[in-house]
Amino acid sequence: MLTIDQATYDAIVSHAKRDHPDEACGVVAGPEGSDRPERFIEMVNAAGSPTFYEFDSTDLLHLYREMDAQDEEPVVVYHSHTATEAYPSRTDIGLASEPNAHYVLVSTREHGNSEGSAEFRSYRIVDGEVTEEEVSVVPGLIGSPQHTEHN
Repeated sequence: MLTIDQATYDAIVSHAKRDHPDEACGVVAGPEGSDRPERFIEMVNAAGSPTFYEFDSTDLLHLYREMDAQDEEPVVVYHSHTATEAYPSRTDIGLASEPNAHYVLVSTREHGNSEGSAEFRSYRIVDGEVTEEEVSVVPGLIGSPQHTEHN
């Protein structure tokens, strides 16, 4: 199960809506081994595409160095789907390289960047096997979430 605080959930959905019709992407880091998503990092979709996302390689290298220095790991890796359901595509499954991460997908197909809800689902993807998991949104986790932007 993914337990995520309301502020981080809202930030992910807001990013997905703001970048629509292009896919949005980012990471929520947390202390190594904790499974606690604490630091929201909005990334730029270097592909600038409505059907594909790609982290900028320089930004990603910087992010991993930053996480290593702070004893963090990617707890959530998220991106949006703009025209399809919030389920990992074959490409998404092939790119999933963090076995401990929760892979969150947000679909903006119904409301785009206007008011309205977005489909928010979480998966574990290990060795090409996709398992959907329950998402629990809580008012706040211990410590307040931080927000970092990489662009």
